[in-house]
This record gives sequence, C-alpha cells and structure tokens, in this order.
Amino acid sequence: MHYKIFGDTLPAVTITCQAGETLYAQAGGMTWMSDAFEMDATMKGGIMKGLGRVLAGESMFLVRYTALREGAEITFSSSFPGNILAFTLDGRRELICQKHAFLCASEGIETEIAFNSAKAGLFGGEGFIMQRIKGHGLVFLELDGSVAEKTLAAGERLRVDTGNVAAFDATVRYTANTVPGIKNIVFGGEGLFLAVLEGPGQVYLQTMDARGMAGRLLPYLPTKSS
Repeated sequence: MHYKIFGDTLPAVTITCQAGETLYAQAGGMTWMSDAFEMDATMKGGIMKGLGRVLAGESMFLVRYTALREGAEITFSSSFPGNILAFTLDGRRELICQKHAFLCASEGIETEIAFNSAKAGLFGGEGFIMQRIKGHGLVFLELDGSVAEKTLAAGERLRVDTGNVAAFDATVRYTANTVPGIKNIVFGGEGLFLAVLEGPGQVYLQTMDARGMAGRLLPYLPTKSS
C-alpha cells in the first residue's frame, strides 16, 4: 500500500493498493476511485462501536474498500482547509485526536471513543469525548489549518489555546488550567482556561479551529428578515 498526499489548503490523499488490500472510511468520505474496488457498508465492531463513532463525531456506518486488482487507486479529501497527516501504528502506539479528525485507515486500525477527565471535558476545548486510534497499519487524520509537531519530555508541559489541540500520543496527559491573573482573564483575549498537555509523547497542534472559524463567520451570514 502506497500513498501520496497532495494539494495545499484543501489536501487529499491518493492510496494505491495491491489486490486484496482493504481500506475503510466513514460513510461519504471517498472522493474518487478507479473501477477496481469492492465497496461494503458495515457497522464495524457492532452497534456499540457504531454509537461510539457517532459520539466521537463520525458516521455510525463505515465503508470498506477492497482492491480487486494490483494498482487500484482511491482518493480521500479533507473536508476543511488544513492538512492530512499519515501515521503507521505498530500495535503499541495509540493516538488521541479531536472529533472529526479520522479520514481513512487500513483494515488493522481501530477507532473508539476516549473519555476526558471532568476538568478537561468542561474546560479543555474538546469536550468529554475524543477519538482513540490504535492497532496495526496506516491511518490518515485531517487537521485544521497548519500543523506543528512538538515532542514533550516526561513531565514537560505545554499550554495551548482551547481548540488548537489536534492530536497527541495516549501517553500524554491532557487537562485544563485557568489563565493566571484577573487582567489576563479580562483583557488577554484567551478566555478563562487553557488546555495543558504534559509529556512524554508527541503532540500535534493546529493553527485553525473549525468551531472558532464558524464563530467568526457567523456575524456575516445572512439572517432571515423579520
């Protein structure tokens, strides 16, 4: 299985498969493909797994794409301006990522919901539920805006504006702290809380937040006249 990520602000990934190789994505995620795939809509993992995907911002049903011959190509596109990142998991490394980040993966990858602590869920910007990605194989995530990767040592902490946490290793502790100082809270423009990430592990930060962007655009959208 080989892949090529292309495009700038709205990237996509084209994956070339050998005969018998299988990918899966959420329903409606495929953009185009050669006439060499068998499609199969499935509730991967059963109804409880399907409900978990809904809570994590994805579709209940997934679609499997199995290559019928050598060199079959399939393309998946991002749904928001940003980046597509590829990860090869070996069964030991697990990723925690924001809702809607999952784009597609090989058959050996599993997705499930990950619950945040009460403090992180209330104030960390991502809510109580995120996505946990694990298993063996290749997975593609779509993140918003440009992406910065940070490596945190054990005990090293990074404070991040809520909404800019895209993904991190499961070894990273995720919580939230109040912004210090009344003046900073009132006039600093960062709100009352910041997300806090504590190593060890890799952290992936995004420069754009889809929810924040929607909030900025809302005042300019036409409203129904009274």
